[in-house]
Amino acid sequence: MDELHEARFYETLPDGHVLCTLCPHDCRIADGGRGACGVRYNKHGRLYTLVYDRVVSRNVEPVEKKPLYHFYPGSTAYSIGTVGCNLRCAFCQNWQISQWPKEHLPKRIAPNGKLETQEPICPRLAELEAAIPGERVTPQSIVDAALSAGATSIAYTYTEPTIFYELAYDTAVLARQQGLKNIFVTSGYISEAPLRELATVLDAANVDIKYYKEESYRHISRVRMQPILDAIRLYHELGVWLEVTTLVIPGINDSDEELQAIAGFVHSVGAGVPWHVSQFYPAYKMRDVPVTPLETLRRAGGIGRAAGLRYVYEGNVPGEQGEDTYCYHCNALLIDRYGFHVRANRIVGGCCPDCGAAIDGTHMSAVKEAVD
Repeated sequence: MDELHEARFYETLPDGHVLCTLCPHDCRIADGGRGACGVRYNKHGRLYTLVYDRVVSRNVEPVEKKPLYHFYPGSTAYSIGTVGCNLRCAFCQNWQISQWPKEHLPKRIAPNGKLETQEPICPRLAELEAAIPGERVTPQSIVDAALSAGATSIAYTYTEPTIFYELAYDTAVLARQQGLKNIFVTSGYISEAPLRELATVLDAANVDIKYYKEESYRHISRVRMQPILDAIRLYHELGVWLEVTTLVIPGINDSDEELQAIAGFVHSVGAGVPWHVSQFYPAYKMRDVPVTPLETLRRAGGIGRAAGLRYVYEGNVPGEQGEDTYCYHCNALLIDRYGFHVRANRIVGGCCPDCGAAIDGTHMSAVKEAVD
């Protein structure tokens, strides 16, 4: 078994515990224990990541699928993810991999290698390491694969990239050296110090605002709201291109009041920050909740525009025209999309060809021009 990769952002405590400072959970982890994410492990007072050398999913996808509509539109992103997440959203669309460590691994392994649990899983540390699913990778192999695929960027996605920070950061450093861009698709539950370091190699982020109620964050996703709002502001302040997504869930966050609060917050960060309001599909522990009606998405879109946002997109509904980009000044159609695919891009030099208004984003002209 290869040596575990030491984690970053932690403190060793006198009693053999470690304090993980990667995210606002600030987990105090006993020897042999794991953090809330399920993949950061304390071995004799040192914190290790269990997912540095393996990914459970990787694909070449349109950057619009992240979703990022104002970041090299029409380009492709080489997307990777590992198991694990520092949230426990009851509606998670990728719960099979995000929650895998919490549902399949014991909570603690004693220093002598014996389980302190009744579950007959991973009776030795070596088996814990071997149990983590995924294809073996290195940062360089990921970069090489992205270059071979002709991707413009690497997207750290599918689960929560914060919890595979070490793999993401090391890969992002190499990617930058090779001319690739780096993207985080994240729930935003990250502490300030790692976010500041990450921003030195990160080009874009799509961050979820799942609700605008503390009780919803605590009861449905098992985190606090304010650190996420703080992270969104900090991403923007540090110059990372930012887009925000809200999965609109019937009966949970679809009231006018809550949607207005989310739109108002996004506008306070920047009128040019795109807001994606996406259709919910039943999943995980919310299989009894219905699909979001189209009327609800249209209402959310109208709320965003009324709040002064320049770009509001209605996602997960191909062909409904809520995915197109319009000029905020003259309302000209600029980017025609169907689903995640760009059919036409009229933006020239980052500006509307009809009125000359500057369109917010990074290399908003046709992707061929941007890549060249």
